[in-house]
Amino acid sequence: MDFKEAPYTRPDFDQIKTSLATYTTALKGADDPDTALAAATAANQLINDYTSQAMLAQIRHSIDTNDEFYNKEDDYWNTNGPLYENEERKYKAAVVASPYQEVLGQIYPKPDIMSMQNDLKMANEAIIPLQQKNNALVSEYAKLVASAQIDFQGETLTLAQLGPYRESADRATRKAATEAYWGFFADHEADFDRIYDDMVKVRTEIAHTLGYPDYSALSYVYMNRFGYDEPMVAQYRKTVLEKVVPLTQKQYTKQAKRLGLAKLAYYDLPVAFKSGNAKPTGTPDELVATAQQMYNDLSPETGDLFALMVKNHLFDLLAKKGKQSGGYCEYIPSLQAPFIFANFNGTSGDVDVLTHEFGHAFQTYSSRWIKDGLSTFPTFEAAEIFSMSMEFITYPWMKGFFGAAEEKYKYNHLEAALEFLPYGILVDHFQHEIYTHPEWTPAERKACWRDLEKQYNPERDYSENEALERGIYFFRQGHIFESPFYYLDYTIAQVLAYQFWKRFNVDHDPQAWTDYTTMAKAGGSQTLMELIQTGHLASPFEPGALDDTLTAISQALDGVDDQALDK
Repeated sequence: MDFKEAPYTRPDFDQIKTSLATYTTALKGADDPDTALAAATAANQLINDYTSQAMLAQIRHSIDTNDEFYNKEDDYWNTNGPLYENEERKYKAAVVASPYQEVLGQIYPKPDIMSMQNDLKMANEAIIPLQQKNNALVSEYAKLVASAQIDFQGETLTLAQLGPYRESADRATRKAATEAYWGFFADHEADFDRIYDDMVKVRTEIAHTLGYPDYSALSYVYMNRFGYDEPMVAQYRKTVLEKVVPLTQKQYTKQAKRLGLAKLAYYDLPVAFKSGNAKPTGTPDELVATAQQMYNDLSPETGDLFALMVKNHLFDLLAKKGKQSGGYCEYIPSLQAPFIFANFNGTSGDVDVLTHEFGHAFQTYSSRWIKDGLSTFPTFEAAEIFSMSMEFITYPWMKGFFGAAEEKYKYNHLEAALEFLPYGILVDHFQHEIYTHPEWTPAERKACWRDLEKQYNPERDYSENEALERGIYFFRQGHIFESPFYYLDYTIAQVLAYQFWKRFNVDHDPQAWTDYTTMAKAGGSQTLMELIQTGHLASPFEPGALDDTLTAISQALDGVDDQALDK
C-alpha cells in the first residue's frame, strides 16, 4: 500500500482491552496446541494492527511537528501507549506460562519469549503515570529541537539545513555556521537542562519502583542485552579508550595537516579536506535514482525492495521546517514494509542515509516472515549491524554519487567510522554515570560530559566557545533524551560492521554477501550472539577482538595519500 494512502484510525482502547483480554483468557484456558495457537494468532494480529496505527501517527508527526491533527495523536499515544503496554503484559504473561511453547514458536521466536520475560519484569501499574510523563518529556525535547529557526546569511534555516555551511571549505563560514548552530542550544540551555533533569528523575523513579538500584541497571532488562553484562561493557569501553583513541588522534593530526592548521578548532572537525568534504552530485531525485541503480546491481532483492519503497512513498528524505531531526527506519507490520525518514541537506550524509537506513529496511523486509511484527527487527545492537555494514558493502558504487570525489568520500567515511567509536562509547559511559548519580545537578551533568569528552575525544578544543566548554554538546544527541542507553548498540554494531568492511573490501570474501543476507533473514529470530555465529563474525567482547580489524583499518588509511585526495 502507498504510505500516503495508508489509513490512520485512532484505536478504541476499551475495545482493544476487551478483545486482548478475551484472547488472553482463551490462551490460558487452552487444553490443546491448536486452541493455543488460534488464540495467540488472533492476539498477535490485534497487536500488530494497533501498533501499526501508533507507528503511522509517530512517523507523520515526525515529518511535520506543526500538523495539529498528528500533534494531538502524538499526545494520545504518549498518554495511552503505556496503557496498551500494560494490557499487552497480561497477554505476554499467558504466552510465557503456556505449556504449548513449541507451537507458539510459530509466532514468537525464542528471543521474542526472552524479551517478553524481560518486559514482564516491568509489569507494575504504578509506573504507568511515570511512563506517560516520560513520553511527554520526549515529545517536548523533539519539538524544541524541531522548532529551531536560525537566521544565517539571509536565510532562515533548521539545524539540519545548517549542515552544508558547517562543512564549508571556507573557515570563516563554517565557524559562523557552527556558532549559529550551537547558539540555538546555548540560548535554550535552561530548557534542555530542565527537560533532561525531569527525565533523569522520572526514569530513576521508574527503576526504583521496579526494584532496581538505578536506571542503568534497569537498562540491561528493557534493552534486552542478552549474553553480556555491565562488567563486560566496562571492559569493552576500556579497550576502546586504550586502543582506538590513539588511532583517532593520529587521524586528527593528519586532518589538521590537510587543512593547513597547527591545531583543529571545534568548528574544523566536520571538515576533512581543505578543498571541502566530498559532496554528492545531483538533485535529491537523482540521488534516489543512483541508489536504485546501485541496489539493482547489488542483488535482485535489494533492487526490488528499493523500487517498491520509491513506488509506495516509503521515503521522506528532505529537510524542511517543522520536521524532526535525524533519520530512522521503521517497519510497519500492517503494510509489511519499512519506512525511511531523513533530512537531506546536500552533504555526504544524504548518501549515508540511503545506505544506512536501507540496511535496516532490507533486513526487516527480509525477515517479514516473522509473524510478530515487532520482532522483524532483532535487538537494537544486532539491528545496527545491517545498517552500518550496508554503508561499507556499497563502497564499490560510490563513484555514482560522488564522481571524481569517490576516493575522498571513502577515505573520510572509513576515517569517520573509526572516529565514531570513542564518541559512541562516550555517550554510553556518560549515561551510565548520569543514572548512577541521579542526584547530580544539571551543572554537574554537563561537567561530567566535558570530563568524559576530554578522555574519549581529546581533539575537541572549545576554547572559543564557553557553552560547549561547559558541556552542552550532549543536548544535540537525541538518543540521550529520547532512547536512553541506545548508543552502546551503535558501537557494538560498528565493530561487527568493520568485519564486513574487511570481508567485502579487503578480503573480497565470496561468502560475505551470503552471510549478510542469511543474518538479515534470521532477524529477530536470533539473539545478537547467535547472529554473530550465523554471520561467521567475532564477538566484540572477546579479548583481542578489535585487534585484527583495527590493524586492517590502520593499514587502509595509511595506505592512502590523504594529502593527494585534497587536490
